[in-house]
Amino acid sequence: MHLLLSLITGMLVAAGIYLMLERHLLRILFGFILLSNGINLAILTAGRLSKEALPIIPPGAATLEGSFANPLSQALILTAIVIGFGVLIFCLSLTYRAVNDSGSADADHMDWSEKGE
Repeated sequence: MHLLLSLITGMLVAAGIYLMLERHLLRILFGFILLSNGINLAILTAGRLSKEALPIIPPGAATLEGSFANPLSQALILTAIVIGFGVLIFCLSLTYRAVNDSGSADADHMDWSEKGE
C-alpha cells in the first residue's frame, strides 16, 4: 500500500511541476492544486497507514505497542487542505483580475512592466 501511495504521490508532484512550467495561468493553478495534493499525500504516507487500532494509550501503559498511524500528520494535512483552499481562491481571484485587465491568460502577454503601467 505504501508503494502504491508513493507512486501516486510521485505522479501528482511530477504532473504538478509540469503544469506549473506552462505559460497559461489556469495551467499554473491546476499545477499548484496537483502539487499541493501530492505533498499532502506524501505527508500522509510518511505518517504511516494502519487499521489495527486507534492510537490511544491504554490505562496503566506508558507507551503504545504495535504499529499505529500518526494522528499528527492527519491533523497537519487537514490544516494544509484548508489553507491551500484559501490560497487557491485568492490566486483564482488574482488570475481573474489579471485576465480581465490584460485580455489574455498567457503569462507572456502580461508585460505591464515594459509599458510603464
